[in-house]
Amino acid sequence: MPWDPMRDLRVWQERLERLSSHHAESWTPPTDVYETPDRYVIRAELPGLVREQINIALEDTRLTISGQRPDNTANGGNVTHYHQVERGHGAFSRTFEFADKIDAESVSAHLADGVLTITLTKVPTPPARQIAVR
Repeated sequence: MPWDPMRDLRVWQERLERLSSHHAESWTPPTDVYETPDRYVIRAELPGLVREQINIALEDTRLTISGQRPDNTANGGNVTHYHQVERGHGAFSRTFEFADKIDAESVSAHLADGVLTITLTKVPTPPARQIAVR
């Protein structure tokens, strides 16, 4: 894979967001994004969340996934002594921008085994229009 400085910058930004997430009551779910000739696919790890806790919004070529995971470490006022807390809690939001137009009517989302899979079909490029010379 060729070196892509922007990809490396995004990876570092996400790492920094994860490190600071424990203090800011937010977190960033690990996400894979890939492209095929006719679609984009996003797979986000959201273990423990149910459909009602996840929001998906599409605006032109920008998709935003957001939601909230309750903070179970507080345990309703009872003192719980955690030895390690790595799973984020609180609000999260991830936005993805795509180069191709998306067919908004064919976007689908599926949550199974803690993984949210969103499929975005690209709007096909119309064939070149031939213009008659008169």
